[in-house]
Amino acid sequence: MEYDVKDLGLAEQGGKRVRWAERDMPVLRMIRNRFEAEKPLKNINVAACLHVTTETANLAITIKAGGANIRVCASNPLSTQDDVAAYLVKEHGIPVYAITGEDTSTYYEHIHQTLAHHPSVTHDDGADLVSTLHSEYPERAGEIWGSMEETTTGVIRLRALSNQGRLLFPVFAVNDAETKHLFDNRYGTGQSTLDGIIRATNALLAGKTVVIAGYGWCGRGFAMRAKGHGAKVIITEVDDIKALEAAMDGFQVMSMNDAAPLGEIFCTITGNLNVLRPEHFQQMKDGAIICNSGHFNVEIDIPGLEKMAKNINRQVKPLIDEYILEEGRSIYLLAEGRLVNLAVAEGHPACVMDMSFAVQALTAEHVVKYKGEFEHKVLDIPTEIDQQVARLKLQTMGITIDRITTEQEKYLASWDMGT
Repeated sequence: MEYDVKDLGLAEQGGKRVRWAERDMPVLRMIRNRFEAEKPLKNINVAACLHVTTETANLAITIKAGGANIRVCASNPLSTQDDVAAYLVKEHGIPVYAITGEDTSTYYEHIHQTLAHHPSVTHDDGADLVSTLHSEYPERAGEIWGSMEETTTGVIRLRALSNQGRLLFPVFAVNDAETKHLFDNRYGTGQSTLDGIIRATNALLAGKTVVIAGYGWCGRGFAMRAKGHGAKVIITEVDDIKALEAAMDGFQVMSMNDAAPLGEIFCTITGNLNVLRPEHFQQMKDGAIICNSGHFNVEIDIPGLEKMAKNINRQVKPLIDEYILEEGRSIYLLAEGRLVNLAVAEGHPACVMDMSFAVQALTAEHVVKYKGEFEHKVLDIPTEIDQQVARLKLQTMGITIDRITTEQEKYLASWDMGT
C-alpha cells in the first residue's frame, strides 16, 4: 500500500485520540454500523481532500466501512495531525498522503497521489482536489459521479466555475446544509478560532478590542465567543444586510480603515482576498495580533506586510512571526496566515463535526444510489438528509420533540381557513 505520512510509529497515540473523538460522534457511529451491514459503497473508489484530524479519521473509517476504497490527503499544509495520519494507514489500511508543514509542491503531489486510483466519488475541503481534476485531468470528469464540498470558500469557487458553465460533474454543497453551517460554522469555527488565538498567544481577551472581518456564520460564531470572553468586538463587512445584522446584534460596525487604529486582535473570516492590507497595517497599534480563520492564507496581504517590514523575526513563539515596521512598531502574525483554528488548535469539536461528517457520509451514499441523475452544477443537500441527521442527533441527545398533527397539516395546506 502506498502512503506518505510522517511516522507510522505515531499510530498508537493517533488511535487513542481518534477513539476519544468517536465518543462524541454518535450519529456518525450509527451510520457506520449500518454501512458495515449494508455496504452501500461497495468497491467504490473515493478520494478525500480534507483536514486530516481525529474527526476526519472517523469519517474515513465510516466510508471504508461502507465498502469503499478510500484515499485521503490534506486540504491544508498545517492542519494535518501526524499521529492520526499514521493511525489510518497502520490500523485501517487507508492510504493517506499528508504531513504537517509540507511545502506547496508536496501538497499538490499528495493530491495527485490521492487521485491516482481514479475515484468515482470525492470529498473536498476548499475545492483544491476538484480544481486539480478540472485543470489537469478533465478527461476523467466522466468518471466522477459526484463530489461533496465542505467549506464556504470551496462552494464560492465551485459556484464561480459552475456560473462559467465549466463545472464538469455534480458537486453537493455540504457547507450549505443546515446541520452544517448553522452548527459547524457558527459553534465549531467560533470556539476553535478563539481556542487557536488563545493557545498561540495566551492573551487575555477580556477588555481587548477584537476586530472581526466578516459576519457570515463563522464570523457570527467567533463574535459571540469573543464577546462572551469580555472582548470589545468590532465587525467589518462589505454586505449591507450582514453589517446591519451585526449592528442589531449589539456589535460596533465600521470600515477596516476606521477599525485598524482601534484593534488589538484582528481576525479575517471572509473567504476573500487581501482583506487586511498595507493601509491597515500602517494604522495598527504596536503589538497588534493578526490572524485568519478563512480557508486559504490569502485574506491577509502577507507579501504586502513583508515589504513594509524592516525586520522579520520568525517563530518568536511557536506559530507566531513578528513583523517590525520602519517606525519600530511590531505586528504579530499567527500561523503564517493559515487557518488559526486548525493550524494552532484542533479545529472543531467532535460533536459538531459529527453532524457535518454524517452529512458527508449520507450524501456519498446518495450519490452512489442515484449516480447519473444529477446536473453538472453545485447542488443543495437533499432536505431529507439534513432532517435525518438532525433527527439522529436529537435522538443521541435524548431529546424528544413534537410532531405535526393531521389537523395542523391540513391547515398549513389550506388557503381558505382565515380569521
